[in-house]
Amino acid sequence: MKDDLEFIDLKCINTIRTLSMDAVQAANSGHPGTAMAMAPVVYALWNKTLRFDPDDPIWPNRDRFVLSIGHASMLLYSLLHLCGVKSVNAEYERLGQPSVTLDDIKRFRQLDSKCPGHPEYRWTSGIETTTGPLGQGVATSVGMAMAERWMAAYFNRPGFEMINYDTYALCGDGCMMEGISSEAASLAGHLKLSNLCWIYDNNKITIEGHTEWAFSEDVATRFIAYGWNVTRVGDANDLDMLSRAFDTFKKETERPTLIIVDSHIAFGAPNKQDTHAAHGEPLGEEEIRLTKKNYWWPEDEKFLVPLEVSQHFQTGIGQRGKGLRDGWMTLFEDYKKQYTELANHLYTMQHRGLPRGWDSSLPTFAPDAKGMAGREVSGKVLNVLAQNVPWLLGGSADLSPSTKTRLTFDGAGEFTAKSRNGRNIHFGIREHAMGAILNGLSLSKVRPYGSGFFIFSDYARPTIRLGALMEIPVIHIFTHDSIGVGEDGPTHQPIEQLPSLRAVPGLITLRPADANEVVEAWKVIMELRHEPVVLILTRQALPTLDRSVYSAASGLAKGAYVLADASDGQPDVLLLATGSEVSMCVEAYEQLKRDGIKSRVVSMPSWELFEQQSQEYQDSVIPPQVTARVSVELASTFGWSQYVGITGHSIGMNTFGASAPLKELAKKFGFSTDHVVAAAKGQMECVKKLGVTQSSSSC
Repeated sequence: MKDDLEFIDLKCINTIRTLSMDAVQAANSGHPGTAMAMAPVVYALWNKTLRFDPDDPIWPNRDRFVLSIGHASMLLYSLLHLCGVKSVNAEYERLGQPSVTLDDIKRFRQLDSKCPGHPEYRWTSGIETTTGPLGQGVATSVGMAMAERWMAAYFNRPGFEMINYDTYALCGDGCMMEGISSEAASLAGHLKLSNLCWIYDNNKITIEGHTEWAFSEDVATRFIAYGWNVTRVGDANDLDMLSRAFDTFKKETERPTLIIVDSHIAFGAPNKQDTHAAHGEPLGEEEIRLTKKNYWWPEDEKFLVPLEVSQHFQTGIGQRGKGLRDGWMTLFEDYKKQYTELANHLYTMQHRGLPRGWDSSLPTFAPDAKGMAGREVSGKVLNVLAQNVPWLLGGSADLSPSTKTRLTFDGAGEFTAKSRNGRNIHFGIREHAMGAILNGLSLSKVRPYGSGFFIFSDYARPTIRLGALMEIPVIHIFTHDSIGVGEDGPTHQPIEQLPSLRAVPGLITLRPADANEVVEAWKVIMELRHEPVVLILTRQALPTLDRSVYSAASGLAKGAYVLADASDGQPDVLLLATGSEVSMCVEAYEQLKRDGIKSRVVSMPSWELFEQQSQEYQDSVIPPQVTARVSVELASTFGWSQYVGITGHSIGMNTFGASAPLKELAKKFGFSTDHVVAAAKGQMECVKKLGVTQSSSSC
């Protein structure tokens, strides 16, 4: 019996290996080496340990598996195919169709295949997060583990352990070298996330060659210092030792676990100094035949999946996962009867919905010439929303006193190693890891936010980009949004950050102009289901506009709206602005009106939302026939030409700013009402004199 078991184990492992080899060869692109070396590891985890139902890959209490070494994507695609994982659509409906077919594998890395070069969340069911940039996967897995701990504290009741999943991440030397993994591992150890297991493929190979050229630290000692439990498997092919290592992880109750697995990538390497062929290139037909021969595999068969292999996965992860999932669903039915509100919350959260009354008690703000800082208003709104939406939680990269993101209502509490139900998360000074952890929290369906100074969005940019690629509604709050930071100087004054974030597909940027626009911004944010958002707020006070005189702040929902207009609705010049500069344009509008000039102020808090509107609406806000246009924004002018046209004028920043009080900076860089008025008059004169159209030369 034992020999039969070992035979089918080996056959399953070799099926994963040969599928990986064949797919990479057919694509003439990809990385076969790691997939071949790690096949025993993922087989032991998936078919013998993982709590996962292939028929329902979004079952809330499933274990999570993250392939942080995304270049080894064929490992995951092979598993999804062999386990028979089924597809789920965007409405969370199970389709009964395979997530990854053999034809998909045959079309690895080809257009529209479910097997792209690196795993992509939402594109292929069964993939928990998009990976590829090394270190991102393991850092994201920390967020998944944190989500489990919070959800368990919130939802579990005596006799109803609704949430108790584990998170596994497979990583390599590249992940270990990237700084984000160090940030994330440090926080995971501090928080004692014993439900988190990283499996480190210690193969001592990177694209350039042997790791001894660039990497010699003692990884085990480093992780022990982080507060992790560290164990080792000396041979990646030793299934017994792998099972023992996973059992050790399951028994650990105080620390996250790192399993160091020693493996070797040698297939196809022509010499000791050239391992790129095995790691980052196809093996070649002859090498594949020789390797298959070594596996006692039919040498000329391609994409072979023996029937007994599929059956073995069905009786392994298939039966185990179905039993666990069915048991959980039965328990949930009883849970609904005894804890109706919690059950509704769990269902609503898992479907990215909002509870009834989520927007109740939101404040409104009366006109006030002095006003409030955007960050102050946002903090007030956030505290109301978090009381209405129990799974809204987050924190900052050690800056909550400045970003005003601390939840202060009774019961909010801190998320710590000793208190898992706290709503305030302390990420420490780790912007990069914070972004990935936010992604992991969101992928687990809680609604997370993270905050920092806008200049430090650069540290979080890779994770913001991945969130947009995955279409997950993470909330990024950035304050100190301009040279308004003042004396802190150019190191802390964001210039290019806003236009560069606007360039990220699928990301919503919001820069509200006053207190009531901040409230409306949060209303938009909370209803987003598939878009991450960057909320950009001021440190300095913003005048609260009189909405009985000017248009309602609800226009923010369309991205841009007419705030103040000529009496006949036929302006001669347009003043376009975002954030703190809108009130400056309103002052200019009033001065121009006194001078007998018809102008229109357009508040444009979100270019992305504006671009989603109909062309008719866009033209009603920014009339094509009005070519005299001025934009005002305390940032780089890059991108404004699409709204002011080639003849328009943009008042913005062309340098990195300076260290001085805000009033002096505004004067130095031309941010004043008088300057806006002069620019508007100059535009009108230019248009009148030259008969300028949008296709004419610049004024």
